[in-house]
Amino acid sequence: MPLVSTGELVARARAAGHGVAAFNVITLEHAEAIALGAERAGSPAILQISENAVKFHGGGLSAIAAATAAVARASSASLALHLDHVTDAELLRAAHPAGFSSVMFDASKLSYGENVKATAEAVRWGHERGIWVEAELGEVGGKEGEPPLDAHAPGVRTDPAEAAAYVRDTGVDALAVAVGSSHAMTERTATLDHELIASLASAVPAPLVLHGSSGVPDEEIRRAIASGMVKINVGTALNTAFTGEVRAYLAAHEQGVDPRKYLAPAREAMAGTVAGFLGLLT
Repeated sequence: MPLVSTGELVARARAAGHGVAAFNVITLEHAEAIALGAERAGSPAILQISENAVKFHGGGLSAIAAATAAVARASSASLALHLDHVTDAELLRAAHPAGFSSVMFDASKLSYGENVKATAEAVRWGHERGIWVEAELGEVGGKEGEPPLDAHAPGVRTDPAEAAAYVRDTGVDALAVAVGSSHAMTERTATLDHELIASLASAVPAPLVLHGSSGVPDEEIRRAIASGMVKINVGTALNTAFTGEVRAYLAAHEQGVDPRKYLAPAREAMAGTVAGFLGLLT
């Protein structure tokens, strides 16, 4: 099936009062598992490749992007391709020729004024090329290389009035907000601020994005969508499923050397995780 645009999937979910999930791709097995899980759930999904994943593949976007797009096109599910947490201007410019319909431009580490200026320029560049642009305001934290962040600390959460001004001044198509989740959580114990989510949804015209959803319990995700959250990002939960199966196989087969023997169950476990998250969104 041809790739669908991220903007179309998000708009469709928002109009229906549903969520749409975006899953991180690191290896070919991740992409295959996301497509398989979406097919089993009968749901659309977004395959997203982060700047960190690009660095893992030697800094080149083209190979992992081409492989992921090929998997998506071969699937019967409606799938989109998204470039996530981009801070590097050169990588941002590579999104269009690589076939991405959307980019998350991450200037969240800059001062507010510098964030607005840099993001507005990224949006201008993207819109000239038909690319949907997401940005982040607030501190979600937890990504590799960042110090631990208390998601409940004062000043961390996204302020609704500031978020409304930010969207107005940058023109972003979607906004990732800090409401109590954190990246890289391996246990699903996060508690979200649903009153804040509702306030943000009321104040901000752009759809809201929840980063760090791997650490959010099922019912919290359902409530977040009911409160106005639309795009639900999932990464670590796939890696947890993947690594668990690899560990189990190697523990039981200490002399095993064929990676297909452990990558197959790892891929299957990730597909089950994908289908499970997709079942929460409608």
